[in-house]
Amino acid sequence: MRENLHRFFRAARGAGVRVSPAESIDAMRAVAQVGFADRDILRDTFLLTLAKTQDEKRSLGECFDLFFSQPEPQQESAEQNKTDDNNESGANPSADEHGDTAGGAANENVGPLAQMLLSQDRSAISTAIANASGAASLPDIRYFTQRGIFQTRILDAMGIQRLRDDIDDLTTRNPALAERLQEALNGLRGTVRDTVSQALLLYGREETENLRNEILRNAPLARIEPRQVEQMRTLIRQIARRLRERYSKPRKRQRRGHLDVRRTLRRNAAWGGVPFLTAWKRKHRDRPKIVALCDVSGSVARVSDFFLLLIHSLHEVVDDVRSFAFSGHLMEVSDILESKSPEEAMKEIMSKVGFGSSDYGNSFADFEDNWMSTITPQTTVIVLGDARSNNLDPRADILRRIGERSKRLVWLNPEGRMVWGFGDSEMPRYATFCTVVRQCATARQLERAVSDIVATYQ
Repeated sequence: MRENLHRFFRAARGAGVRVSPAESIDAMRAVAQVGFADRDILRDTFLLTLAKTQDEKRSLGECFDLFFSQPEPQQESAEQNKTDDNNESGANPSADEHGDTAGGAANENVGPLAQMLLSQDRSAISTAIANASGAASLPDIRYFTQRGIFQTRILDAMGIQRLRDDIDDLTTRNPALAERLQEALNGLRGTVRDTVSQALLLYGREETENLRNEILRNAPLARIEPRQVEQMRTLIRQIARRLRERYSKPRKRQRRGHLDVRRTLRRNAAWGGVPFLTAWKRKHRDRPKIVALCDVSGSVARVSDFFLLLIHSLHEVVDDVRSFAFSGHLMEVSDILESKSPEEAMKEIMSKVGFGSSDYGNSFADFEDNWMSTITPQTTVIVLGDARSNNLDPRADILRRIGERSKRLVWLNPEGRMVWGFGDSEMPRYATFCTVVRQCATARQLERAVSDIVATYQ
């Protein structure tokens, strides 16, 4: 029981259910009380002890149904039709014109696998497949390319080589029995194939998901295919959740720094310099403040959509975040990001100011006229955009004043560095006044950039 439960916990983690060691112990204790007899009670026990959210309950229920349902041994159509005819005529379904199947197989001196297949004992076949799967370490399957390997291992563990020899030997002595064995072997292959496919769904889902996410992390955001957009949004939400978990937790202990010897001696002068009371050099940390300016024009609309998802998470990590979006003009979107879900916020922002023709000069002028006072010496300003202003006045002088007033000016450009400065790109001119300039063409680069920005306040 314990080994099966451990495999189920591994499958549940692969399905997206977060199962801690303590929760798995609680689940095992609960299962020891209710047992395995009633499948519905067992399912409810796992849902109560392991699932924390509705999504996890749904995923865990699907995982339970898949884990505890074994593929039925396949029966060839000819054999099935013959069985149906025998049932209708009242004859014994396990016998043929040569006598009963088990006895005929024993007289032919065939191996145990051949006898099992000829007897059509579904329970015995299922048990043999389960034992062979354990011997072949089927729970170790991770990728779809391993299906053929594990199918071969399971069939070898069941004795398929002896079965092939029996079929070859019976071909000359008893062709009818050899034909039936061949049909049974084809059904066995299908059952083993279904068993391996089920195991891949259970144990390979996490690795498959990780492989897909790894590919997406390094894929250019501007060239994501339409069918991958939702997958990328899911990945960005996972990145945002990691940022929240990493940086939103309050520090339990303040970092004290190094011992301040002078203050310690002065504080303990009354005791002859014996350091009963210590003084520490504390590191001064500015109150975090971030101002984000995001280009949502047509040329970078898809990238800015993902960036705004991350900005949405910053509102839960940093206390003071002001967010702005612009194409030809600039507007503040902080209230939208704070009050609505990410999907609703993205839709509203893009409908109001997105997909237009970019005008950095006019947008910077809007910011200077209305919100320049929000920048203080403690502010980090983040600009996301390709710096292409359609040959209009770039107003780099405003960006210079923003950089002078702020603590840091960070520019994240989704284009490759090789094209900066070509065409209508003003990136080299803007980069002169920036503290940090980074290429953020992929989700991995975007995650690292935002993580480094937030980490400076921890």
